[in-house]
Amino acid sequence: MFASLYNFAHWLTQNREEAEDLVQETYLKAFKGFASFQQGTNLRAWMYRILRNTFLTSRTGLSAKMTDPLDLDEGPAAMPVTSDTPESMLLARADQQAVLSALELLPVPFREVILLCDMEEMSYQEIAETLGIPIGTVMSRLSRARKSMRDLLAAKMHGASK
Repeated sequence: MFASLYNFAHWLTQNREEAEDLVQETYLKAFKGFASFQQGTNLRAWMYRILRNTFLTSRTGLSAKMTDPLDLDEGPAAMPVTSDTPESMLLARADQQAVLSALELLPVPFREVILLCDMEEMSYQEIAETLGIPIGTVMSRLSRARKSMRDLLAAKMHGASK
């Protein structure tokens, strides 16, 4: 669970050291508040909720509606070894960078549902528990976030074809 929490924290904070601090603070708060954890409920969602709330409260004036651009200093993920041509590999890397760039432009509420659903592979119920919102809101935000991603990518492709 540590690696998943760290990945989510890194996406939120844009900074390796801040992400490490955020995860450490999350574990500390979870340990101190473990008596409030209800047995039989989702521990993973509880931990993500602590991390998210810690992140939001650590940012003076940050609201869930603000956009928080990300700095991807690590570059794109390594491509798997295949028999692809150098040209197809270059295009795939460019596509991946376009997706990451579009993700950076999304408002935090949209970005976090995409990250939790598509990268952390949480169920809608887990996302709802993590974010403290109704499952219908999760579904709505995810739908709007994916539409925004499609629109951003289409605009980029349209701009690149000129």
